[in-house]
Amino acid sequence: MKTIVVLNGPNLNLLGKRQPQIYGHETLEDVTRLCEAACAENFDIRLLQSNHEGQIIDWIHEARETTCGMVINPAAFTHTSVAILDALNTYEPPVIEVHISQVHKREAFRHHSYVSHRADGVIAGLGIEGYAAGVRRICQLVERSTEAAT
Repeated sequence: MKTIVVLNGPNLNLLGKRQPQIYGHETLEDVTRLCEAACAENFDIRLLQSNHEGQIIDWIHEARETTCGMVINPAAFTHTSVAILDALNTYEPPVIEVHISQVHKREAFRHHSYVSHRADGVIAGLGIEGYAAGVRRICQLVERSTEAAT
């Protein structure tokens, strides 16, 4: 099995409870189910969430050795964390950045993403369906890469 890691940043543990008018009523458990359903047969999902920047960086470092792709919703760290960008720059497999809300329709500070400098794709404004789209894209990229190598 190939593993795709889905990383979630601060406050996403409150998904479904925090500002449902922006983020919807679905929970991280719903995101997990959606991502598992979106996986191709030979892929597995590992979903993680932390409110701590250092923990997310540690998971990115660990993922270098254990995963074939990453879907990341860095939440507020999107706009502030050069450290997460630096960690992502050490990660070779594909990275898809996901945002539940349409960040470009929100406050101006949310329009800039450090993570986008490394991401192979960015999905914003699709609600939690963006995670499934990200997982499907990772599966496609990894399968194409595997086919090209043979």
